[in-house]
Amino acid sequence: MEIEHINDDTIRVVIENTDLEERGITFLDLLGNQKQIEKFFYSILEEVDIDEEFQESEAVTFQVMPNNNGLELFISKGTNFKEEINSLDTLKDQLNKNANQNEETLDEIDEYTKGNNPTKEVVVALESFEQLIALSKSLYLESGMSTLYSYKNKYYLHITFFVEEMVEKTSDEELAVALEYGNKTKTTPEVLNEYAEKIMETNALELTRYYFK
Repeated sequence: MEIEHINDDTIRVVIENTDLEERGITFLDLLGNQKQIEKFFYSILEEVDIDEEFQESEAVTFQVMPNNNGLELFISKGTNFKEEINSLDTLKDQLNKNANQNEETLDEIDEYTKGNNPTKEVVVALESFEQLIALSKSLYLESGMSTLYSYKNKYYLHITFFVEEMVEKTSDEELAVALEYGNKTKTTPEVLNEYAEKIMETNALELTRYYFK
């Protein structure tokens, strides 16, 4: 694990896959478990912040950048993490917010489907996680949900469009954006639910945008 103090407020930590293995964790584990993400990030903070300058700060923010050998973790104290990073809540507060959003989305799905409203479902195959990150920055679902799976060395994004609630764009227009980064596949959601590993449920695009800026 490589540690670099970029400035007084930011630490860069290079975490290789071997470092993750030593801690009994995988990259996919971090994506699929919000509590594990929080625990892992703060364990790294305790390890690298020898003088406890960051741990004593009222707000600590994290930015993750995946690479071929693992990931880079940027830890910033206070709310000013480079000029391009907006002020954020603490990671714990944001994780709770994401969890609440997930529950709200599930409630919306129940209400929408109970009314027999039409939906359109598609599964997009992605060759790499980097493609998902790029897609998440381009596709903001107007009304719908997205679930990410890992299956046979590929990533699969199951998108459900709530057709009746879409006003600004059509499902075909949003699907066209998704297909700029991946390919439509015949692999069904039922197959993914049965055999694939579910990484992020309901708000995969939103969560990816948050964790991988």
